[in-house]
Amino acid sequence: MKKFMYFWIIPIFLSTFFFTSILHAKTIRLTYSNFFPPTHIQSKLAQSWCDEVKKRTNGAVIVEYYPAQTLTKAKQVYDGVVSGMSDLGLCLFGYTRGRFPLMEAVDLPLGYKSGMVATIVANAVYEKFNPKELDDVKVMYLHAHGPGLLYTKEKPVSTMDDLKGIKIRSHGTTAKVVKALGGIPVTMPMPELYQSLQKGVVEGAIYPMEVNKGWRMADVVKYGTFDYPIANTSTFFVVMNKDKWAGLPADIQSIITEINKIWIVKHGEAWDTSDAEGEEFLISKGGKLITLTEQEGKKWETAIEPVIEDFIQKSEEKGLPARAAVEFIKRFLGN
Repeated sequence: MKKFMYFWIIPIFLSTFFFTSILHAKTIRLTYSNFFPPTHIQSKLAQSWCDEVKKRTNGAVIVEYYPAQTLTKAKQVYDGVVSGMSDLGLCLFGYTRGRFPLMEAVDLPLGYKSGMVATIVANAVYEKFNPKELDDVKVMYLHAHGPGLLYTKEKPVSTMDDLKGIKIRSHGTTAKVVKALGGIPVTMPMPELYQSLQKGVVEGAIYPMEVNKGWRMADVVKYGTFDYPIANTSTFFVVMNKDKWAGLPADIQSIITEINKIWIVKHGEAWDTSDAEGEEFLISKGGKLITLTEQEGKKWETAIEPVIEDFIQKSEEKGLPARAAVEFIKRFLGN
């Protein structure tokens, strides 16, 4: 009888000791900077990531979330994490062109068909090539939006000739794509685009369909061009300060790593769901959608081939496996 009692008492004592230790342990507080507005689905997912960390660690880790550039501006998010201005950050590689040369391969106009596929590709490229450009942070995970398509304010675009001389908001590689197609690239972060379209600073932009609702761009554009043959993506990073990560207990690291795997899928699904909602929203606002003819699509593909080859050559000169990365991505996309 005594042995039976001991059999139950010992585990109960150990469990009580374990949970008491957690309750009395010092709470770990982290800060998370994000440029998305709080109402955007990708911002809501970032907030839910913070909530999930708190839940799974039984409150041992609390992540203070700062959306809408309230902690660091979009272009400062990555360096802000490196320097410790924030412990975590979400932004995209394209805002600091040239800073992440190998990961920029993912953003090339290779004909992406969905956000889920783009998200899988982004994480696969990182895992396979382990680019040194990200060595100064701990990468939580990556995700990428659905097909980046062309939208214009006043002028419908169904041919390359229609695009000539039009000022198009673009960033990173898409700026070169716009130039190759005859447009005038204008670089600016997404939070500045709405007013820039309103004021005529730019006449169009390349972005995923979801932006029409998520950033309410359907209020200021009238036309969308389904240029899927050259559809690009933009890769987003969620990174953590390396020292902060190293300072976390091993069990906490394991919990966060498991959460990250789940959130990769959540982000990919959210990009596709919000693309569908963005298309519906644009149409409800009176927007018109234009599909390139097969012949015109091939013409656009031919026009931007030098952009892809130029990227490969310049990256290879720096010792980066750019051609291997591009071919790796094409296989994923079935190209």
